[in-house]
Amino acid sequence: MQDLMKILTPPLVLGVLGMVLGILIYLVAKYFAVVEDTRLDDIEKMLPRANCGACGFAGCRDLARSMLAGKTNANACKPIQAADRDALNKYLDEMLKSADRPAAPAK
Repeated sequence: MQDLMKILTPPLVLGVLGMVLGILIYLVAKYFAVVEDTRLDDIEKMLPRANCGACGFAGCRDLARSMLAGKTNANACKPIQAADRDALNKYLDEMLKSADRPAAPAK
């Protein structure tokens, strides 16, 4: 019986430890989760993603952040095609208009 316990103890201890640490990692991931604005990804996808810096920003992601903050528009991007520029400006206008709408009253 003691030989069986010597054999089973390490796998059981490691299994329980693995479960406890797995649950802990899950809880920490849930508690510290960062929710990023999906509009930033949408704007970046509309840009040419050349990361050329011709707009004065470090890359397309930084330009998209500036657009999301309302500090600049698609005209800052030099290599973007005219049709894409118009579509991006339209998206930004709609986004800003929807942000200006008053919130629905609480019930």
